[in-house]
Amino acid sequence: MLARTVSRSASALIFALLLLTALCTLQAAAQTAQQPPPAAVQPQQNGNFSAQEVIDAGNTFFGSASSGLATALQNAFAKHGLPNGYILGSEGSGAFIAGLTYGEGQLNTKNAGMHKVFWQGPSIGIDYGGDGSRVMMLVYNLPAVPDLFRRFGGVSGSAYVVAGFSMQVYTNRNIVLVPVRSGIGARLGVNAGYLKLTQRPTWNPF
Repeated sequence: MLARTVSRSASALIFALLLLTALCTLQAAAQTAQQPPPAAVQPQQNGNFSAQEVIDAGNTFFGSASSGLATALQNAFAKHGLPNGYILGSEGSGAFIAGLTYGEGQLNTKNAGMHKVFWQGPSIGIDYGGDGSRVMMLVYNLPAVPDLFRRFGGVSGSAYVVAGFSMQVYTNRNIVLVPVRSGIGARLGVNAGYLKLTQRPTWNPF
């Protein structure tokens, strides 16, 4: 009789331990699920990039073609402030009145790491020809990395040239993109269009 009582007590204790372990496991899983993924970390929490950081990155990226970059970037800083992210990459585009642009690069942030980015977009305007260029895209007011993957409309009349670099402004809500391209190129005539940024490459610009 005593053996049965001990056996039942042991079984009850084992069951209680198993139940407690299961509850602890579920609680830990729930806490993990509530934590945001690394890509959702807000880039601006540790502040924006300094002007010198952006200029140094641009000079390294553009290399021998970087003459005048500091002047161009200072112009962008004066108009839009300091970015909390920037993309370094390349793009190809072509047009005959209607055009298409495809590009890829890497987003750099202060505390959300680096992320591969692709962009595509149609355009309409007095625009002919094609080109391929390296691009430094300044990113402003980015709340979290996933917010970058959406469509950004080009601001009409925003295309301008400073120190041999062409720039244009794209916006979506409060997020602003300013692509900086080396040389005037053949695409500065674009005055209507958008860029769609994605995590994976696609041929669909829409």
